[in-house]
Amino acid sequence: MTPKRASPRQQETTGDVTVDGQRLRVAERRGQPGRVPLLVINGIGARLELLQPFVDALDPALGVIRFDVPGIGGSPAPAGPYRFSGLCRMIAGMLAALGHDSADVLGISWGGGVAQHFAAFQRERCRRLVLVSTATGAIMVPGRPSVLLQLATPRRYADAGYLERIAPGLYGGSARTDPARVSAAMHAFGHVGADRGYLYQLTAGLGWTSLPFLPLLRQRTLILSGDDDPIIPLANAYLMRRLIPHSRLHVYHGGHLGLVTEAAQLAPVVAGFLAAADGDLAAPPPGGAREARRVRRAGRVRWARRAAKARRARRAYGAGMLARIGRPLLLLLPEIVATGWWV
Repeated sequence: MTPKRASPRQQETTGDVTVDGQRLRVAERRGQPGRVPLLVINGIGARLELLQPFVDALDPALGVIRFDVPGIGGSPAPAGPYRFSGLCRMIAGMLAALGHDSADVLGISWGGGVAQHFAAFQRERCRRLVLVSTATGAIMVPGRPSVLLQLATPRRYADAGYLERIAPGLYGGSARTDPARVSAAMHAFGHVGADRGYLYQLTAGLGWTSLPFLPLLRQRTLILSGDDDPIIPLANAYLMRRLIPHSRLHVYHGGHLGLVTEAAQLAPVVAGFLAAADGDLAAPPPGGAREARRVRRAGRVRWARRAAKARRARRAYGAGMLARIGRPLLLLLPEIVATGWWV
C-alpha cells in the first residue's frame, strides 16, 4: 500500500491498493505482531470513515483493515457491474497485497452479505466471522416496503436535511431520539461517491442468498443484531443463528447503526469474541514438545476426518435442503408474524 497519511489514531495509515486494475482506498491500523487483523466490510454507500468510532473503541492491539468499496468514497468506480464473487476475490487480493494470509472478517448490513460469501468461498482467508445488522439476501424477512424504498437511492448521503428527517424510521434505535447525530456522522467526510458506485452495490447482490451455504460455514461466528432495526428485522438474526453451526447471537438495545451509535457498548463484545479465538490458538498444550507434536498429529487426523465428513455432507446436501431451511423458518414463524413488516 502506498501510504498517504499517518493518523494520530494509533498510527493508522490510509493509502491505495490496486488489485487486478481496480484501485481501492484502504485504511490499516497495525496491531500486535502475529495477531490476526480484523477486516471490516461496510454497508451500502458508506465510506470507511463511518465506523471510525467503533474502530477507536477496539483494543489498540487489534489490527483493523477498512476499505472503500469500488465506486464509493475514495475508490473509483469500476468499469462495469460486479457480483459478490468478484468482490470477494478482490478483497482476497487486497489482503495478500497488504501481507496478510487471513483475517477475521466483520460485515455490517450489505457488507454482512459480502462477509458471508467471503467466509464460504474464500474460506482459507477467513478465520472468524462477525455479522452485524445483516441477513441472508434475497430470501429473508424484509423490512417494511416504505423503509426499503428509502434505500433505493443514495440521496440520504447527499442531503443531510433529508437524512435527518428519515433517520428515525429508517435506522431505529437512538436515531429515533437523536437523528441529528446520525446525520452528522454520515456527512462528516463528504459525499459518498459516484451514484454509479451505489447502483453497482445494489445490483451486486440481486438474487443472491446465503441460505444454501450457511450450514456449511466452519468459522466460529458472532451475530450482532439490534432490537429496533427497521431495515433488518431481528427475526433474520435468529434464522442465521439456527443455520450457522458454530455461531452465537448477541442482541443489543439499538437500531441498524449500532456500530456507530453504540460503539462503546459493542466494541468490547466483538473484541472479546476475537480475543477468545486468539487465546484458543495461543495456548500451548501441557506436556512439552512431545505432547505438542502429538496434538498437531491428532489435529491433522481430525482435520482429515472433518474434511471427509464435509464432502459427504455436500453430496447429501441437496436432499436435506428443505429440512435445513424449512424447519427454522417454521420455528421462527411467530417472530416473523410479530414483525408486521407488510403493514
